[in-house]
Amino acid sequence: MHSVSSPARSSYDVVIVGAGHNGLVAAAYLARAGRSVLVLERQDHAGGAAVSAQAFNGVDARLSRYSYLVSLLPQKIVQDLGLKFRTRQRRISSYTPTVVGGRPSGLLVEEDAARTRESFRQLTGSDHDFESWQQFYGMTQQVARKVFPTLTGPLPDRAELERIVDDKEAWEALFERPLGEAVEARFSHDLVRGVVLTDALIGTFTHAHDESLLQNRCFLYHVIGNGTGDWNVPVGGMGALTGALADAARAAGAEILLDQEVVGIDTDGAEAEVRFRPVEGERHDGRETKAAAGTVLANVAPATLSRLLGDDHDPAQPAPEGAQLKVNMLLRRLPKLRDRSVDPRDAFAGTFHIAESYSQLETAYREAAAGRIPGTPPSEIYCHSLTDPSILGPELAASGHHTLTLFGLHMPARLFAGDADAARAEALRATVAALDACLDEPIADCLAVDADGRPCIEAKTPQDLEAALGLPSGHIFHRDLSFPYGEEGSGRWGVETGHRNVLLCGAGAIRGGGVSGIPGHNAAMALLER
Repeated sequence: MHSVSSPARSSYDVVIVGAGHNGLVAAAYLARAGRSVLVLERQDHAGGAAVSAQAFNGVDARLSRYSYLVSLLPQKIVQDLGLKFRTRQRRISSYTPTVVGGRPSGLLVEEDAARTRESFRQLTGSDHDFESWQQFYGMTQQVARKVFPTLTGPLPDRAELERIVDDKEAWEALFERPLGEAVEARFSHDLVRGVVLTDALIGTFTHAHDESLLQNRCFLYHVIGNGTGDWNVPVGGMGALTGALADAARAAGAEILLDQEVVGIDTDGAEAEVRFRPVEGERHDGRETKAAAGTVLANVAPATLSRLLGDDHDPAQPAPEGAQLKVNMLLRRLPKLRDRSVDPRDAFAGTFHIAESYSQLETAYREAAAGRIPGTPPSEIYCHSLTDPSILGPELAASGHHTLTLFGLHMPARLFAGDADAARAEALRATVAALDACLDEPIADCLAVDADGRPCIEAKTPQDLEAALGLPSGHIFHRDLSFPYGEEGSGRWGVETGHRNVLLCGAGAIRGGGVSGIPGHNAAMALLER
């Protein structure tokens, strides 16, 4: 994207810190409403974590390098902003390899209920867990249809949201009691329990019976997207979304300034001043530029905002900690599976679960909590190019190349705090070994090579995400997720801070997290409502 070195003016109605997707959503809404808007971005491109990148030298494939699937983005935002962006539904929900009676097998969950029932029956020997599955996810869909529309309105309080849900059993299972209780009461098979629990652990270091209900909060956001809970593939890669958002913001009149690091925010509650300077490089001479603003929107983590404001750290607020290993791969071909009853194109089209039975998840959590990289790390994989081959160059697509995106669980930042390179290598070795245990050939034999002859595989730790994206300790949600209701001090929209003219518009807002645009929308609405 074209980078401009200085703002067009010295004063704006709104200055937005960070050009990730939420900042761009807010910029587009506010500029369309006639506000003068400046967006400041530290990187040399807009999009934050929701970008597409040519990750491997000389290879014509644009991977969704960090964020990779879309569920929580409301169609309302797409329509309001006139975005030329679409997603495709995955034809397979998930495949989980296992061993049954000494032979390789697996649980395949897909649209065809009869085939899914048969897969459950072969795994468990009865229809009990399949019927429980249907009932449980029927319940979560009912909750999704009621809760999701509230995410783009003023923040309901707890009692109001409970009235909206209007289902005592669902409310208790999802909002009141540790999720493990509902999982264990409804499902009997260890593997089925684990597949359910995984959605409670994405980017969240916790366990099934955590009394803080952190797992419940994470699970809720993973099953309510657009009232269905479906996780869809962004056509053209995640960068297609942020490219469309940047275009919409600029078309409405917003300025987006790249390669600019915000170093401080001063405010008296009525007027604010944002101090920034070019990032380290040829143009960096240490001098700061200042932009006056009526309101500042912060598309950064709350901890980062506090630092920029010079506010004292609140010791009651736990420090954020990311908990994932992100691995991107480009393959010459999909690998063969030990389970010959399933086509690899089906197994990898949905979410491919690795070492994610209930007991394996608990073991990995305990090992990581004790400061050790799990011996058999749980993770999940999906293949973007099976649903949307447009991210591959024509030659790669024609020759059968595919991308694989792996998201490793229970990899908290603390595990990489020492020798980060050695820890990353150990975590990657263990993760690849767990994947290879499901395959009939090593994944290394399927990897493409880049222009330098190196295998097309990269691993990102929480610290790597912090360095690249500014996420505190690599926390993909900026801080621990909260339930989508307000408590005392939450504010009307869940974006308010201790400063009247400084609003959160990123994932750390209440009802933030994931690629949703919801915090950006809500911050814009909170400002326009005044």
